[in-house]
Amino acid sequence: MVKLIHTLADHHDDVNCCAFSSSLLATCSLDKTIRLYSLRDFTELPHSPLKFHTYAVHCCCFSPSGHLLASCSTDGTTVLWNTQNGQTLAVMEQPSGSPVRVCRFSPDSTCLASGAADGTVVLWNTQSYKLYRCGSVKDGSLVACAFSPSGNLFVTGSSCGDLTVWNDKMRCLHSEKAHDLGITCCDFSSQPVSDGEQGLQLFRLASCGQDCQIKIWIVSLTHILGLGLKYKSTLSGHCAPVLACAFSHDGQMLVSGSVDKSVLVYDTNTENVLHTLTQHTRYVTTCAFAPNILLLATGSMDKTVNIWQFDSEALCQARSTEDQLKQFTEDWSEDDVSMWLCEQGLKDLVGVFKMNNIDGKELLNLTKEGLADDLKIESLGLRSKVLRKIEELRTKVKSLSSGIPDEFICPITRELMKDPVIASDGYSYEKEAMENWIGKKKRTSPMTNLILPSVVLTPNRTLKMAINRWLETHQK
Repeated sequence: MVKLIHTLADHHDDVNCCAFSSSLLATCSLDKTIRLYSLRDFTELPHSPLKFHTYAVHCCCFSPSGHLLASCSTDGTTVLWNTQNGQTLAVMEQPSGSPVRVCRFSPDSTCLASGAADGTVVLWNTQSYKLYRCGSVKDGSLVACAFSPSGNLFVTGSSCGDLTVWNDKMRCLHSEKAHDLGITCCDFSSQPVSDGEQGLQLFRLASCGQDCQIKIWIVSLTHILGLGLKYKSTLSGHCAPVLACAFSHDGQMLVSGSVDKSVLVYDTNTENVLHTLTQHTRYVTTCAFAPNILLLATGSMDKTVNIWQFDSEALCQARSTEDQLKQFTEDWSEDDVSMWLCEQGLKDLVGVFKMNNIDGKELLNLTKEGLADDLKIESLGLRSKVLRKIEELRTKVKSLSSGIPDEFICPITRELMKDPVIASDGYSYEKEAMENWIGKKKRTSPMTNLILPSVVLTPNRTLKMAINRWLETHQK
């Protein structure tokens, strides 16, 4: 359902942020540079890398049109770039000269917000490049910022854990302690919860922090009651501070990156984990969805940016797994069982199964004794084969019914992995199964059928931790 299609490894230090426009990907780093890539083939643009900042670049973002790129740095500046030629359009200095940690465009591109380490937040006019409004929070550094889809609100998050809601005139409307140990990131879903009927606007907001949690909030705005910020839920899955979170363009998914080196993709409707991605070898610092296509970028302190592609058809199928499973387990007729027997090379048993009225439920409950005594299957080898096929069926049913993420299942055994290892083809497998595979198949990849560059298997400890966390949650 999701596969790694490209890895960018051009930065020489930690990757701090990545952002998409409709045609480009931007990344920035502690190495003081911003790099631009085409989404057609992920080649770097001729005018990349962009160089101006004298210290680490903490954040970068595109204007909604994609014509402008903003970047901010420890050097106290926020820079506007022309994405078509890489030219510097403006250098905007934070009034206090404090390191700038975050920057975000308003949805209509008229304003750019920049938040700094001293708690100041500035709204810049993107036409005149001049300061429009300035404010500050009481405590901590400003490290997160997000505009509501309507553009009349924006939210900032501080290292002290406060979420602060501002209007477009820089008036503080609400402030609340959201994460005890500090906020690291926040993002609005671009899809409103309501359509604004009767003057009501409802938006979904995600925040994450050093407390290892991701929280979902509902932000409401009415002409009569004003603004409300209501806590909705907490998403579980990470076992270390969560450094980044972002909604997909359609609002159906939320991605997060953590100090535990993993990336989790959630279904925003069910709040279940759809995918666990564990390819990064150090802290995951940033993640972003592309606006028009099902692409995800994740960046890390391992100096790389991974590009992931989603299978939209498989994604839709995953969301309807529960309905499929009901049909699969409870609604199988005797004819469905007969068809399954034929598919398994057991055509000769169709008559016996029909004579005994074996439907889907009966099939899953068959035992060794039932095959011998009730169905009168005399051949030990044939009984063993039938039992093996039924056990495979039970495993599949169990996998679907428990909602095991596909990344936790070994591609060879199709069972939940206990000791996952990474092979040289980049995929993870159950260690024992992969060792047996290499011995029998002479170094070919089970996934690509190509020769493996190496037979070395590396323990995937991050994936093992994720599986153990999932098991603990599921058992509860």
